[in-house]
This record gives sequence, C-alpha cells and structure tokens, in this order.
Amino acid sequence: MSEKISILIADDNVQFGNLLQEYISRVSDMDVAGIARDGLQAISMIKSLKPDVVLLDIIMPNLDGLGVLEKMSSVKSGNKPSFIVLTALGQDIFIQKAMALGAGYYIVKPFDMDVLVSRIREIYKYKCYTLFNHEKQQLKKKTFQDSHSFKHDMETLVTNLIRSVGVPPHVTGYQYIREAVIQVIKSPNILYSMTKILYPSVAKKFNSTPQRVERAIRNAIDGAWKKGDLKHIESTLGYCPNKIRSKPSNSEFIALIADKARLSLGIE
Repeated sequence: MSEKISILIADDNVQFGNLLQEYISRVSDMDVAGIARDGLQAISMIKSLKPDVVLLDIIMPNLDGLGVLEKMSSVKSGNKPSFIVLTALGQDIFIQKAMALGAGYYIVKPFDMDVLVSRIREIYKYKCYTLFNHEKQQLKKKTFQDSHSFKHDMETLVTNLIRSVGVPPHVTGYQYIREAVIQVIKSPNILYSMTKILYPSVAKKFNSTPQRVERAIRNAIDGAWKKGDLKHIESTLGYCPNKIRSKPSNSEFIALIADKARLSLGIE
C-alpha cells in the first residue's frame, strides 16, 4: 500500500464526484486515484488502479453499486479495496444488502465531509490491521508446515540410520535409541547428562525406567555389532574401534547417529 490512502470515486453524478475529488485532494494523507462514472468503469478502474478505498454510489448506469460489490466479492480480500457506500437510498434493505456484500460503511447523502474523511481513515486502518493479521497467520501456518516437514524428515532419517547399522525395529532398544537420538539432535548438550536427563526423559515417554532404557540400548548395540556388517557400520558412522573396546558406548553410539543426521539435515 502507498503512503497516502488511494481512493477511487464511483459516482455518475459529475458535480458530486468532482466535489468529492476537490475536497479529498486537500486532505494531506489521501489521494484520489480516479473517478468512475458507472459500475463497469468502476470494476475496470479497481483492477487497474488498485485503490485502498472505493467511495461507491448505489444508483449508477450499466452496473449499479450492488452489482460492483457482487463482482468484487469473489476477489481475495488482500487484493480488493474497502468500500464505503455513499447514496441517497436510506432504506434498510439496501443497507443490509450492501453490508452483506462486503461494504465497510454505508453513509446516506447528504453527509458531513469531515465525517466521510474520518470513516475513510477508520476503514483503511482496519484494512491494514486485517491484512497484517492475515499475513501473520499465513507466516505462522508456513512456519508450522515447514517445522512439521523438518520433523518428518528428521525422524525418517534417524530411523533409516538406525536400521542401516543393524538395529532391528522389533528389539526394545530400537525405539529407545531412536527417541534418544532425536532428543540429542534437538539438544546436543544432554549427551553430557545421560543418566540424569536423557535416560529418564526417554523412559518417561515409554513408561519405563532409566535403568531399563540404558540396558535395552546396550543390548541393541551389542546385537548390531554381533550380527551386523561391521565394515558397513564403521563406514556409515565413522566409528573406529580400538584394542580396548570394539563397540561404542551408549553415548558414543547415540552421538554418532545424531551427528550423522545433523550433517545430513544441514544443522550446524
């Protein structure tokens, strides 16, 4: 939107339209983008000029004001102007119809010009507020979708890594390792508090105990090293066994999987 409030006047009364243009042009924060003399011209000028606010008469040739509102009702809210209906028709049926079709205000002629200026500012401010909230909601939605997608990618990658090193899904330790790795990816520092934080956190999720979690993870790692392809495991995880210990500890194994996943996901 521009700095000044851009206004389109849609009224077939030439004298009244010119009077409106002259008065509004003297208002410092408003600018008259154009004057439409009938409904069809109003539709065309709305599309080409993209005004912020349209001052719309009901009785116009070719297409009346209600017809303009009907045609504009199918346009997305962020791309259409706000409408203030200015008319000598004060019957409730016209007012209700105009408001139902999306008019923001309905002012019956004759009226005070200062009141009109005040209504233009109010409806413009409301449009900006609504648009801002819509964009904020869209951003939140996108952020949620992105985070949901990232979570799915992370869980899939961790699952594939654990299976690739020979930990089968049916063993109890599998689900504990998977959960532990995901938690470490999110918060790497908990690796330094395996017994105080990580094991209890995993145990709580699966209604188990820290001791059972630790033991099940150990058994799963032992099983993978006994039955798996050691060269593949070592190349996948980058683990180099030494003379004292041929298998990684629980914390080392979880750290290796987590590091591999973080690198693949591009997390620093």
